[in-house]
This record gives sequence, structure tokens and C-alpha cells, in this order.
Amino acid sequence: MKTINFDHFAATKMRPEVKAAMEPFFMEEYGNAQSIHNLGDAPREALDKARLQAASLFNCNVNEVIFTSSGSESNNLAIKGAALARMDKGKHIIASSIEHFSVLNALKSLEKLGFEINLVPVDKDGFVNPEDVKKAMKKDTILVSITNASNEIGTIQNIKEISNIVHEYGNGAYMHTDANTSCGFIETDVKELGVDMLSAAPHRFYGPKGSGLFYLKKGTRVMPLIDGGIQEFGRRAGTENVPAIVGAGVACELAKNELNKRKEHLLSIQKYIIDGVLSSIDEVYLNGNREKRLPNNINFVVKYIEGESMLMWLNNSGIMVASGSACTSKILKSSHVLTAIGVDAALAQGSLLISLGEDNTIEDAKFFVEQLSPIVQKLRNMSPLYEEAKKETVK
Repeated sequence: MKTINFDHFAATKMRPEVKAAMEPFFMEEYGNAQSIHNLGDAPREALDKARLQAASLFNCNVNEVIFTSSGSESNNLAIKGAALARMDKGKHIIASSIEHFSVLNALKSLEKLGFEINLVPVDKDGFVNPEDVKKAMKKDTILVSITNASNEIGTIQNIKEISNIVHEYGNGAYMHTDANTSCGFIETDVKELGVDMLSAAPHRFYGPKGSGLFYLKKGTRVMPLIDGGIQEFGRRAGTENVPAIVGAGVACELAKNELNKRKEHLLSIQKYIIDGVLSSIDEVYLNGNREKRLPNNINFVVKYIEGESMLMWLNNSGIMVASGSACTSKILKSSHVLTAIGVDAALAQGSLLISLGEDNTIEDAKFFVEQLSPIVQKLRNMSPLYEEAKKETVK
């Protein structure tokens, strides 16, 4: 049975070019990049090259790229690092209600330390209204963090306009965007976005796990979360994970060179699935904006059934997807993103999150659409909610 991965937000398969570039640094060139003797030469040169590759993707200076262990660490460095470095200027922070948990939980930690957190709402498509950010700004606002694009519903925010507001009306407030889901699939030019900080996760765009990227604009202050040596310009101590960093660099180079090709390929598959599902199954709804969304994201809610059941049946057909239902969540709560855009709690239980990758094909999309329709019908036939709804319709 063929396996179709429609859960690329969990992880992507490393590209062969990435793996090949990493391999020498596990055994042959195993030295410490901070060593000044010969064993440190190749690792140090590799780090410099990777930093240049990441800087090229972000359109920034090489000394504005910080390597971390993950996108979550990058988000924590941005949120906690900036807050702790600037707490003498104020303790007010603004974010959106649909941020990733690595942002929201970092904010909760800061709240316990006395920081004031203001979560601005989103509309039914998941958009943050820049005017809401403007209204929320205060004299002691030190940081605004708005995701570049939602990891659940794919909505791409107007980061440039929000950044302009933060820098015009804020009293020196920093602007951060979480690009962990979007980087590698839409443009992440930090000068165009106007941000002071940006987070990215290479394992989402065919790089290795255990690597993270953090753009820190020159002059932007953050307090290190890991104290120790002088690595990463003194912003993150610890011996560098050279293989992972090398892989991240190659993934960045591939992303820059292939961005338009990737978008075109993914958009064709995305369109086929959205059109196919909405036309073949009744009472299925697309979450997020249809047009201004990530090319590799699709999020449906299917009425009367649970996401977990659909996942299991699809898995039996060799199709791997994700869901925001409480049953599939280890915290046993429905998706906070779907709640924020006004999806009813019962309806949110029937969510399907499909994240596409370069290995997916139109044939995969066709098979998925063909399989989903009978699965939904089988599950609805077993659902008391569906039976009740049919009775009400007859009345």
C-alpha cells in the first residue's frame, strides 16, 4: 500500500543535498568550530557558509543570523529574550490569539513575572486587523509578536503593515514574527516585512530536526536564555551542532532557489483537494482565507464526526493527516485557533489539517478526495448527531 504524507507540518523528509552536506561533519570533520587549531577550520568555515545561506534567504547581514536548536527555541529567545532585556522600558506585550504554543506559553511564563500580555483577536478568516494592534499599543509596549502565517489555518498576515504601525506608534517596541511554518514556502525578506526578529524551523522545509534559525536585527537587544560561552555572538552559548547547522544552511539555499517552483507545484495540489472535497462532500467547511493562505496548507472541518476517526480511517488507506480535535491533542482541548476564528466547539472536533510537500502529486490528491468521501459517509452513518440532523431535516 502506498503511503501518502499529508502531514508535512510535523516534519519534512530531508533533501538528499542536505543529507550529503551534513555527513562529513559527523565523523570526518568532527572538530569544534571554536577551536583555533586545524580541527576547527572546516567546521568554522561550514558555519560561516550556513550563516551566509540563511542570511541570503532572509535578505539580512550574516551577523544578524543566530542558530538555535528549533523553531520553538527561536520563538522563546525572541519573546523572553526581548522582554527580559527591555523590562526597564516597560512590561506590555502584544500578540495574537492564534499564535503557536511556543509563543503563547512563553508569554504565560512572562505573565507570571509581572508582564502584561494583550492578545488581539482575529476575524473569521484568521486575520489580525492592524488597527487592533495600533489600538492596543501603549507607552510601555516593548514587544509585538504576530505569526507570519498560521500553522493551522494557513492565513498569511499583513506583517509589513503591522510592523509599520509598531515602529511608528510604539515607543521603541520590537516587532517579531513567527515564520516557522511559512519560511521556505513564501517570501521571508526581513527588510520587506520590516521586522526586528524572525523565527524559522528548517525541519519544516526539508532541513534537519534539531536546527533552528533566528533573525535578530542589528541593534535589537535580547537577553540570552542559555548562558555560557561566546557562541552565536554571545546570544546562545553551547558548542555548535555543526551537522544540523550545515543542513539548515543548505535547506535555506534550496528554499531561496526553488521558492516559485515550490509554490506553483503546491498551489495546484491545494486547489485540486479544496475543490474536490467541497464539491463532493456536503457540510464541509474550509478554515482560513481561500486566497491569502500558505500554498501547502488546507484545513477543513467536517460536520457530525470527529477528526480522530477520520485520521484513523485515512491512515488505514495509507494517508497521513493531522487534526485539531481534542481527541488528537495531548492537552485534550480543541484547537485554540479554530476557537479564535469562531468555529463552534462541536464542529471543531471534526477538523482535518492537511499540509503538503514537494513529494506530493496530483495523483495523491485525487486518491485522497476519492477516499475521504466514503469515509465521511461511513462515519456519519454511525453518528447519532448525523441521524438526529437527518430527522430534523425531514421535519
